[in-house]
Amino acid sequence: MRKLIPASLLLAFSLAATSALAAPSGTVFTANERGNSISQITLADGNVTTIPLEISPHNVQVSADGKRLLAVGMNIHAGHHGSGQSAGELQVFDLPLGSKPSFVLPVAGHPGHVVTDRDSKLAFVTDAGNNAVLVYELASKSQLGSIKTGTYPHGLRLSPDGSSLYVANVKEDNISVIDVPSLKETGRITVGKSPVQVGFSADGKQAYVSLSAENALGLIDTASRKLTGKVKVGRNPIQMYATPDGSKVFVANQGSSKQPDDRVSVVDPTAGKTIAEVKTGPGAHGVAISSDGQYVFVSNIESGTMSVIDSRQHRVVGTYQVGAGPNGISYRD
Repeated sequence: MRKLIPASLLLAFSLAATSALAAPSGTVFTANERGNSISQITLADGNVTTIPLEISPHNVQVSADGKRLLAVGMNIHAGHHGSGQSAGELQVFDLPLGSKPSFVLPVAGHPGHVVTDRDSKLAFVTDAGNNAVLVYELASKSQLGSIKTGTYPHGLRLSPDGSSLYVANVKEDNISVIDVPSLKETGRITVGKSPVQVGFSADGKQAYVSLSAENALGLIDTASRKLTGKVKVGRNPIQMYATPDGSKVFVANQGSSKQPDDRVSVVDPTAGKTIAEVKTGPGAHGVAISSDGQYVFVSNIESGTMSVIDSRQHRVVGTYQVGAGPNGISYRD
């Protein structure tokens, strides 16, 4: 059953009178891991709809064609993380979002993140329990195979040209590079301590990795597959996203449960330094960005909120209450 959070319960969205930015449009989705739910935020009217799930979703992702929302997590009625049994699930929803998934596929171990290929035909799910990326064909609703990675794969992203997947191996301090056409791992990039998530510049020439145990953002040259530098950010950085023009990377710093961080670091990747910090909410975790790059969306896991940041002025212009423990986040035009 859907639960609609009235607009009156939302913190008002406001823009300074001097701002030339149009109000944001589109839809943001959050995976509320502690609330066993997904929240849908319709930016045009400020409505938040939260639907309960049979999983505790860690991550959500809009498919490349914008027609589906994919969610991964552990089934709330079965097993435990890393059990090796199919206690994890990939749930696939048609958009506009309904109250139930269109179909559900089992994940053998511990699902972390999910992305699709550029054609939205394949879904890739990291399985930390079996040190692999699982490959699913959405049309046939079946698993095609499994690709071995480093130890404890977690966040992954598709390169802009769709040819490669970069996968952060948290317990091996490196990134697996997977060739999408052949569905094979073609190399690993040593990056630093406890990489959690990766990202790309829009032109694909540079990649980024959050080094959670170093409080740093790693910069990678994709041509040479080498780490070229590190930029200090806040405590326990998790997700990041680059603006379309490549001038900035927004990095969410979660901190710890007892001492959550509430800042998003704004990194200039060309200069190799942090140029600003934006205070969002306790436990800043997931990051997504509007297609025009004007707005950045951040899930705050400890406060149960989603913040909207003006990417030019580096300030929060809106905050929305979502479900408990919002983790992954995704945006759709």
